[in-house]
Amino acid sequence: MFGLFYYDWTILILIPPMLLALFAQAKVNSAYSKYSKIRNSRGLTAHEVARQILDANGLSYIKIEHIKGKLTDHYDPKAEVIRLSDSVDGSDSVAAIGVAAHECGHAVQHAQGYAPIKIRSAMVPITNLGSKLSILFIIVGLVFVFAQRAATENGMYNFGMTIAVIGIMLFSLSTIFQLITLPVEFNASSRAIKTLESFHILEDTEIPMARKVLSAAALTYVAALVSSIASLLRLVLIVLSAGGRGRRD
Repeated sequence: MFGLFYYDWTILILIPPMLLALFAQAKVNSAYSKYSKIRNSRGLTAHEVARQILDANGLSYIKIEHIKGKLTDHYDPKAEVIRLSDSVDGSDSVAAIGVAAHECGHAVQHAQGYAPIKIRSAMVPITNLGSKLSILFIIVGLVFVFAQRAATENGMYNFGMTIAVIGIMLFSLSTIFQLITLPVEFNASSRAIKTLESFHILEDTEIPMARKVLSAAALTYVAALVSSIASLLRLVLIVLSAGGRGRRD
C-alpha cells in the first residue's frame, strides 16, 4: 500500500493544471494592474456604478458593502449584498468598474432565476459535504482493498472497492460544480459588458479594457475546472491501480 503512494506517477497529471492556474492568476493580476491605472471618462467609482446598475434592474434592496482584500469581490445572495474589495469599491478605474458590474450580473442572475446559478446554489451544501468526505471514503476503501491480501474471500475487496467508488462519486460533485460555474461566470461577464455599453457607463474605447479584465478572470474558472477534472482522473487511476493489485495479490 505504501509503495502505491510513494511511487505514484499519477501526480504528473496535476502538473499541467497547476501551470494553467498559475498562468491564469498571472493574467488576472497583469490585466487588473494595467487597467486599474486608467480612470473612466465619467469619473464614476465602482461603488456608484454598482448602485446604478442594481437600481436600474429593480434591485434597490440589494446593499453594497466594502470588504477587505484584493479582488475578494462577491455577491452574497443570502444576505442580498454585493461586497466590493479595497481595490474596487472606491476606485474609478476601468478595471474596478468591470469587476463591480460583473458582481451586479450575479445579482441580476439570481433575481431573474437564471437556471445555472440556481443549480449551482443548490449544489453548494452537497458539494461541500462531498469534498470533505470523498478522500476519507477513498482511503478507507483502499485500506480494505489491500487488507484483502490477508483474507481468504473477496468480500473485503469488493467492499473496499465499493467504498472507494463512493468516494470518487462524492469528489466528482466538485467537478460538476466547477462545470456549472463556467456558464454562470461567463454569463455574468457578458451581462456586465452589455450593461456598461447600454448605460454608457464606459466609453467605446474603455469597453475592451473592461472586457480584458473579465476575460482574464474567467480563465481562472476554466483552470479550476481543468484542475478538478485532473484530480478526479488521478483518483480514478489510483483506485483502479489499487484494485488491480488487490486482486492479483
